[in-house]
Amino acid sequence: MASRRSRSTQATSSRITDEQIADLLAKLQALLPEHRIRSTDRVSAAEVLQDACNHIRSLQREVDGLSGRLAQLLAMTDSIDAQAAVIRSLLM
Repeated sequence: MASRRSRSTQATSSRITDEQIADLLAKLQALLPEHRIRSTDRVSAAEVLQDACNHIRSLQREVDGLSGRLAQLLAMTDSIDAQAAVIRSLLM
């Protein structure tokens, strides 16, 4: 019987409250550029999460584009160039 109570207590203490979820969503919303502009608007949790996913995808596309551009620039530099060697070593 005691183990049943302790499991119940553990489950209750490890749950995230609605207040904690709201706080986490507000923090996530503050990180999104499009939400900083309209921070006074009330938006749903689903919208914040969807916007966060879209923003992450956008950042990933930007990283991919910059990586491609960096690869082009490195290919154009002299392979013996010390700066290019340092950059290559950092990327490997």
